[in-house]
This record gives sequence, structure tokens and C-alpha cells, in this order.
Amino acid sequence: MVSLFNTILYKPLFNGLVVLYQTIAFRDLGVAIILLTVLVRIVLYPLFHKTAKHQRITQQLQPEIKKIKEKYKNNKEAQTKATIELYQKYNVNPLTPLFLLLLQLPVLFALYRIFINGFSNGALDMLYTFVPRPEEIPQTFLHLIPLSEVSIPIVVIAVLAQYFQGRLTFAKSKQDKANKETAQAKQMASMGIYIGPIITLVILLRFPAAVALYWLTTTIFSIIQQTKVNKAIEIEKSK
Repeated sequence: MVSLFNTILYKPLFNGLVVLYQTIAFRDLGVAIILLTVLVRIVLYPLFHKTAKHQRITQQLQPEIKKIKEKYKNNKEAQTKATIELYQKYNVNPLTPLFLLLLQLPVLFALYRIFINGFSNGALDMLYTFVPRPEEIPQTFLHLIPLSEVSIPIVVIAVLAQYFQGRLTFAKSKQDKANKETAQAKQMASMGIYIGPIITLVILLRFPAAVALYWLTTTIFSIIQQTKVNKAIEIEKSK
């Protein structure tokens, strides 16, 4: 299984990073990481887009789900049936984001391993024969920020980006703003906005800047994608 993982994902992504480093990244590893992350996100765009759309719609359906639970609080069977009908009405499957996440995890884990392992311990031996072997690869970003150490500036920017993404994910539609929200709904939305940045901070303070740079890049890509999803959903609802 490990051999298959290395052959299908780890080695191709590692070689891609080295190729980018030696060509359009101007021999800057940080730039190569950004470019590789963007390329991976473009390839996985349909999966991430569907996940973001499902999360947004599911979040907007929470008031309706709460009404169903209150209406059928003494009848679990009717509650389940009404909830399923609500999901079918909006063409949403609550398990879809989990399924799509499982499909993405191997790729994300491969990228994570590449950025964690770096180019030490004979990593360059994994290069394909047609990929020129660089003499050395300085692990820096813009020739200033060491990628093998924790970078507080990149961590801070990544945390802020994660917060902004949370605001977009839990953004209220015009209809939501017109409705009176309960204190519980507000609290859940606030938790959703702040939990992401807190987790990001805890994780990235333990890992080298290469991981933080990847995290920041993929979060910015997610912000752009979530913005498109939110606009598309609002347009659909206004029709």
C-alpha cells in the first residue's frame, strides 16, 4: 500500500515540485510550493467546489432543520422523513462533503509529507530519470524566509485567511438577515468562524513554514472558490 501511494501520488507530486522549482518558479522553493498547490487545487477544483456548495447550502438549511426537529420532537420517524425530504428538495446529501474529503485526503497527505520531509535523507533519489537533478535546493521563500522553520508572519497571515474563509462559509444570505435568529444559531455561527483559525494557529506553530505556505495558498484558493459558490447560490435563490 505504501509503495502504491508513493508511485501514484508522492513521487509525481515531488517531481512536479522540483520541475516547477527549476523552471517557472525561478529557483525559489516557496514560489514552487505555491505553484504546485495552485495546480493541485485546479485539478481538484470540482471536488472542492461541490464540497463548498454543500457546506453552504447545509448551513443555510439549519433553521429549517431546527423547525422540523421542533415540529416532530416526539416523532423521530416523521422527523427523519421530513429532513430527508428537505435535503432532496435542495438536492443535498449530508454525506457528500465527507465522501469528497476522503477522496482528497490522499493527495493532501502526499503534499503534507513532501513539505515536511523536504529534500533531506536522499529525497532527490526519487526523481525520474528525465528530471534534471539540482545540485541543491535552498529551502527559502523569496530568498528571505526559511521554509524549514516556523515562520510567524506566514502563520499569522494563514490564520487571518482562515478567519476570512470562515466568514464567507458562514455568511448570511439576504433572506437569513431578514429572519430573526436565535441566540443558539448565532453562537454556532460564531464558533464555526473562530474554530478554524484556532486550529490553524495550533497546527502551524508546530510545523515548518513550507506547510504554512501551502496552507495559506490553499486557503486563499478556497476563499476565491467560496466567494463564487456564495454568489452562485444567491443568484439561484433570487430566480
